[in-house]
Order: sequence, then C-alpha cells, then structure tokens
Amino acid sequence: MIEVVRDIADERVAVYGRLTEAQLRNRLDPGSAVFIAESPKVIAVALDAGYEPLSLLCERRHIEGDASDIIKKCGDIPVYTGERDVLAGLTGYTLTRGVLCAMRRPAECPAEEVCASARRVAVIDGVTDTTNIGAIFRSAAALGMDAVLLTRTSCDPMNRRSVRVSMGSVFLIPWAWIDGDTVAALHSLGFRTAAMALTDRSVGIDDTSLRAEERLAVILGTEGDGLDRSVIESSDYVVKIPMAYGVDSLNVAAASAVAFWELRK
Repeated sequence: MIEVVRDIADERVAVYGRLTEAQLRNRLDPGSAVFIAESPKVIAVALDAGYEPLSLLCERRHIEGDASDIIKKCGDIPVYTGERDVLAGLTGYTLTRGVLCAMRRPAECPAEEVCASARRVAVIDGVTDTTNIGAIFRSAAALGMDAVLLTRTSCDPMNRRSVRVSMGSVFLIPWAWIDGDTVAALHSLGFRTAAMALTDRSVGIDDTSLRAEERLAVILGTEGDGLDRSVIESSDYVVKIPMAYGVDSLNVAAASAVAFWELRK
C-alpha cells in the first residue's frame, strides 16, 4: 500500500523523524514500543528472525529497486514515500541506504532465560556509544558468544544506529538487561567473571585458566573511564590484552572481538 508523504509534519510518519529513542521505546506502554531498522539487508535479517514490520519509508526510486524484495516480504503494510528533500527533512538525513522500517519492539527477555544454557556471555557495562554497541553485538554473534547482557547504563542495542552497525546481529544473538550489582548478578546466574581491565593483577587473555572455565562472563566497560573499580575488584579474573609499541588499550569494540575469539568455548 503506497502512500505519498508531502509534509514532514505528517503524523503518519512521526515515528521516522519526530519521536525520540525514549518515545520509541515507550516504557509506559511496552506493548506499543517500536524500533527503526535501516537498509534492506538489516531489515531482511529482522524479518527472517520473526520481527513484525509496521510500516516502511523510502524514496520513490527504491520502491522498484532496493526496497522491492523487502516490500514483498512485509505484506500489506503502509509504504510511505516522497521526494528526497521531504524525506530528508523528516529524518534529518538522506536515505542513502534506500529504506527504513518501523518494527514492533519485542518484550524484554529476562537474563535468566537468555543465559539458561549459555557458556560464554558478553557483558556490556556502561558503554553508551551506539557505534560501539553495534560493533560489539556483531562480534559477539560472529565469534561464538552465546548471549549478550547489558547494564541499564548502556546504550539501547535497538537504537537505529546500533542496529545498523550490528548489521542485524542484534536480531540474531539473545540479549537481555542485567540489573543491580553486575558481578553478583552474574555469579547468581552461574558464571565466573572476567573483567577486561589493566591492573596489577591482570592476567593475559591467553591464560589457560580462562579457557578452562565452563561458564564465563566477559565484562567490557566504556573506553573513557573503563569499568568501575567495584566491578574490577569483585570479578574472578581481571584480563588484559598484551599490547605493543607502548599502546595501552584498544577501542572497546576491537577489544571485544579479540576477547571473544580467544575465550570462545
């Protein structure tokens, strides 16, 4: 069902431009929560994973081009289109990737359920950069993590940019929020904990005792301040990645890829 948008104030497409991320999440009414997926490839991954599409937004030229297969997969939902300048005014950027899709946000899954059979989990603690969140999810899915847990101080992985950077990996790997004392919560879930940090007691990422752990949670912190001292001190291991040329650390997304590969089970 093709519908033309001529005004950026059109209420039918408010979800694509005027609603904040918090409004999209709609915490007061989780049943109405929405997220935005961007690019045909990412949208296809979401659809294949069972996510429900609500509407599409694309330039006219993409209806018979980049978006054609997606439109067929989505069934009878509104497909909003318009001139490039109108859509750019609505979204705040040119739709270089062809198509956006508003999708129903699924209900939150409890950490206990996500981790029930997991042996290796990635834990994102206080990372607020959307690009890093997406990259960590992509690495976690590609390199064999069983699940991802995030503290409430971390960026929402269903943020539009995080979803795009993850290339849809956020739809593939189970994830959940973790509340309260991070390390205590992980211990209660049956995991030994490995905090990625540089301290006097840090062991190398290739330490054989790490690989031998039956269930291990790898905790990653923000680049600036790193993990909170209480997390480091209460973790079972503090782990470092050996560096050369006097470099003291990696970007958290790059560090996550190294850690996931080395510590996979």
